[in-house]
This record gives sequence, C-alpha cells and structure tokens, in this order.
Amino acid sequence: MNLKVDVSVDIKEDVTCFAGQMEIDGRKVNPIYVFLVDGMLIDTGPKNLEAQLIDFYHAASFDVVALTHSHEDHTGTASWIQEHRKVPIYIHPKGIEVCAEPCSYPRYRQITWGIRKEFHALPLQETIQSRSREWKVIYTPGHADDHVTLLDEQSGILFSGDLFLSPKTKVIMASESIPVIMDSIRTLLRHDFKSMFCAHAGFIRDGKAMLQQKLEYLEHLCGEVMRLHEEGFSASEIDKQLFPNKYPIYYISDGEWDSLHIVTSIISHFG
Repeated sequence: MNLKVDVSVDIKEDVTCFAGQMEIDGRKVNPIYVFLVDGMLIDTGPKNLEAQLIDFYHAASFDVVALTHSHEDHTGTASWIQEHRKVPIYIHPKGIEVCAEPCSYPRYRQITWGIRKEFHALPLQETIQSRSREWKVIYTPGHADDHVTLLDEQSGILFSGDLFLSPKTKVIMASESIPVIMDSIRTLLRHDFKSMFCAHAGFIRDGKAMLQQKLEYLEHLCGEVMRLHEEGFSASEIDKQLFPNKYPIYYISDGEWDSLHIVTSIISHFG
C-alpha cells in the first residue's frame, strides 16, 4: 500500500482544527478532522494518521477527550492517548464495548483508516465539562448507534461528528438509517447554534442553515422513494431511478456503502 499524507492545522473562531488528507494508491480519501477547544479534544482521527497526530498531541494542551462515536476514523489514536497522555476518554455508553474490542471492521476500512487498537472509554453523561465551558451532549443516532454531538449553548458552537457530512447524501452504509438521521437533525435544529464543525467537512460557518438544507433534501428524497414504492416499484428499481450511477465507494466497499441502503432504510421505516 502506498500511503501519502497531507496535514494542516488551522484555527476557526477559538477551535483548533487538525485536518488530515490521505491518498492511498493514488486514491484520495475524504479528509478527516480532529478538533481541540478549551482543553477538550473531539475525536482522535484514524490510525493511519497516528504519526502526524502524535506530533499534534505533543504540541497541544488537553485534559479530556470526547468521542462523537466509535467508528475507526474517529477513535484510531485513542489507545495512544490513553497510554501516553493518560487523560479520560468519553463516549456514549453504547460505544464502550466496541472500543474495548480489537477492530472487527471490513478489510477495506482497515486499509483506509488503519487498524485501531482497543482502549477503555468512560460513559458520557448529559453534559461534559471542558476547562471553562459546559457542553451539552446530544444523542444523535442514525449514522451510528452511539453517535453524539456536542453543543456549547453560550458560544453557539456545535461539533456534529458525522451527522452532516454533506448537504446531499448519495450513499450510506447498510447499518445506517435515513429516517433516524432525519430525526437526529430535527433534534439539533431545536437548539440554537451557529458554527458547526463537521468531522469530514470541517468548519461550516452557518451550520444550522446547512443542517436545515440537508433535512429538506432528505425529506424530499423520502417523499420520492415512498411515491415510487406506492406505485409498485421495487427497492432496486427505485434506486436506479433516483441514483442511476454507482459511486466508486460501492465497489471499494463491496457494497457496504450503497445508495440502495438509502432506499431500503426509508421503505423499512415508512412502508
């Protein structure tokens, strides 16, 4: 495997943003972000960025880690932090057992993100305290059963993990649910926030408006799927009408990522 890595560190508002861009055998992987604010680290990136993140950790000052969920691109260097920095690492209770086990995810994800080592995480409560701020922990499943977002209501800053990603979702994993993601977005939209920090899209200044845009897209998509379903089309036929092209990740992942999963998750929920 030929791995090329490009990293950058920037500050948006008062959040330090570590961005890692990997290229594997000539194929660029979606960028991944690790954020640091007020002595709290949000997510720990993938194992394949460990060397670069260790340099970042040596220069950074933090005394608590909050994980948005247990996927390996968010937890890959948590074991290093636990061994060398000895700071508490928190995750939603549903993710504790996942983190305590060696990686069991498919090989393409091991190649893309690296092989995460097991570590011990503590359960997140309704809030988590950084040095001078209290962050509301909001349970936002759909992408993962243990997914949370973190909101500082005073500053209006939201760390959205993998809930946003992009305004228009084209593929999801088989384990994801579009209707549950929509409910999670609605939950967030009931709160006041401005800036959003997405684990793959980075800093989004007008975060609430962008989440609203994503929700409207998904609501329209649900309407189209159910209209075609009621007309008698199969899930595969609906998929071909709404998403005529297969994206490269479908082939790379052996179908774990597929637009068809969008259709089936909607039909199974509303059908």
